[in-house]
Amino acid sequence: MAVAEVLNLDGKATGQVELADAVFAARVNQYLLHEAVRWYLAGQRAGTHKTKGRGEVSGSGRKLWKQKGTGRARVGSIRSSIWRKGGTVHGPQPRSYAYALPRKMVVGALRSALSAKFADQKLTVVEDWTLGSHKSKEFRKVLSLLDGGRTVLVVHEAGNHNLELASRNLEGVKVVAPSALQPYDLLRHERIMLSKETALRLGRSLSGMGAAPGEASGEVTMEATTEAAPVKAPAKAAGTAKAATRKSAPAAEKPKAARKPKAAKAPGVKDKE
Repeated sequence: MAVAEVLNLDGKATGQVELADAVFAARVNQYLLHEAVRWYLAGQRAGTHKTKGRGEVSGSGRKLWKQKGTGRARVGSIRSSIWRKGGTVHGPQPRSYAYALPRKMVVGALRSALSAKFADQKLTVVEDWTLGSHKSKEFRKVLSLLDGGRTVLVVHEAGNHNLELASRNLEGVKVVAPSALQPYDLLRHERIMLSKETALRLGRSLSGMGAAPGEASGEVTMEATTEAAPVKAPAKAAGTAKAATRKSAPAAEKPKAARKPKAAKAPGVKDKE
């Protein structure tokens, strides 16, 4: 199992913590990292590009000259796209570039990014982010004692007021919650800093195949499976059993109706053909 050293805010070791191998010592998948970064950047695009069409540019709508007899090419409007200052045909319009990415791919990319940082010794586990002041100067001293690089990503639960105020004015420093952690942020920052509680929580939540950050692993226990309601037989099978019962039972014979005697024919009358 992956073992990391736990440091306090003074940069001194206070112990060790065992991290989940499935999250911090997994095989790095370059394809998942590429797809996750591409998906994240596509969702960040504004998509506000806009060109004016034929009906949006300025200009009169009248016909410039008559259709025939002038020797010139026929033209219907000065706002045509073949004219100077005319409308643009099939130009870019406002749209969203975001698309859906399977959750398992995002979770796999998070595992690969965390494993790559741990293998490169760029991951620091801190005992706790209990700061005595909200000043940025004091927080910068703490980061220097923890061997923080030019860019630092601090992953901690929301609600630490001093940490949020002290970090928001520092260039290259970003604080995110575990539920909002993205592979792009892990790859973009040089040093990753986690609190001990956050590291253990990420190990539990990301160990499941389809679990996202901040969610349960979703494992089903045997007790829950045995206490489930009994499954009813499908209607089709019940109908087949009834049909087989009807076929096996002997059919009751219906009494034959007595034939009516034919009426006597009058003499000299022939049958109709």
